[in-house]
Order: sequence, then structure tokens, then C-alpha cells
Amino acid sequence: MQLTKYLSKTGYDLVDSPVRNHKPLQIWLKQGFNRPELYYDSIDHAFVSDVQLEIKEDAALSVDGSKKQTHAFNIGITILDEVLKSIGLASLEMSAKIKQGRKVSISYKNAVTKSVTLGAVTEYFNKADFLHVNPILLNNANQNNLLLITGVVFAQQLVIDIDTSLTVDNKWMASIKKELKGRIDISTDKQEKLKMVTSAKDYFPVAVKASRLDFDKGQFKGLLQVTDNRNFF
Repeated sequence: MQLTKYLSKTGYDLVDSPVRNHKPLQIWLKQGFNRPELYYDSIDHAFVSDVQLEIKEDAALSVDGSKKQTHAFNIGITILDEVLKSIGLASLEMSAKIKQGRKVSISYKNAVTKSVTLGAVTEYFNKADFLHVNPILLNNANQNNLLLITGVVFAQQLVIDIDTSLTVDNKWMASIKKELKGRIDISTDKQEKLKMVTSAKDYFPVAVKASRLDFDKGQFKGLLQVTDNRNFF
């Protein structure tokens, strides 16, 4: 199954951004046609409530190697370079190393999902106040410019499958392994198929679930989910 299709069914969007600092309970600012920008790193930096929100692991959402994003070669390599850049591997520039092929598939390993329940978030805001007097925050709330991240899929490794149009020989493999310097493990099971797996490191955001905070004249009205293929993130 395509990864985006699977995530969409559960209310998540793949992160499509050179910045990956998404965490549950962050507040992002979305104004007009602008991309969202991080506004408050934690909900508790802007609001106070008697309700304590708990971030839990969601075992029901399974993101693994069986769910991939598959693209035609040039599109896939372009996307791959952007993803590598966003997780701190910009110097790898796969488009300069593999210049011909048929398709590229991207998936993730060692993924976990952290989320909060929407019911708890609703209860939180029904009893919430601003942490401080804040006319700018009030204006953005009343204009429904605030997005709350309620869930994030994190992964530890990026998995790349490349169907090339060139024969992969031992000399080429040795050369590219030297260039990758251990940051990506590379192997082949067929002469024109490559598998690359980034070395295990810190978890990075893969997908986001978010809702718009609906306020009217300072009163909280509810949550409006925005991660429905609008690709805000």
C-alpha cells in the first residue's frame, strides 16, 4: 500500500518540509496561504488548564517497510534528496551518484507514533486560559490561525529501494560505499536493484496529525482536523 494513502486514512500527512522539528502538542501558526510556522513549542507555553494532557504511544498505527512511496525515477530521486537534506544528510546528493533508473521507493524502519486523544484536548481547552495576557495570541485564535499537533509518526531509519537501469557491479558498489562513508548501508540482490538504509540514529518526524483550533470571540468551539491531504506540513 502507498504510505500516503495509509496515513491519510488515519488522519496523518507525510512531512514535506526541509525542517523536521515536529512534536505532539506544539502549536503552529497558519496564516493565509503561508506554510505553517512553529509558534509555541508546547501548548503549555501559551495556555494553562486544569486538565493534564498525556502523550502516549499509539500501537494501532503501524508504519513499516510494507508501506512505501513509489515514484518515477527522476521525481523519486528529487524527493529523496529533499528527505535526506531534512534529516541532516544533505551532503549525500543521491541525484549526483545515481543518474539513471526506473523508479524509487521510500519507506521507514523502527517507527513509533506518539499522540494525544482528541477528547482530552477538547476537555483541556474547555477549561483553558491564556498563560499570560496576550492580544496577539487572542487575535490569531479568533482568526483560527492556530494548528495543534495531536500526533507524530517518528522513524529511526529511512529505507530506499532504487530500480536502476544500469548494471550494478562490484567496482561501482565499492566506489559509492566509500562516498557514503557509513551513513547509509547499501546492498543489492539483483544487478539493477539497490537497497539503502540510513544508519540508526535519533528519531525524526515522518508524518503529522494536526487540528485547527476553532475560537470565536475568545471562546473555544472545537477542533477541525486539517491533515486531510492539504499538505500543510
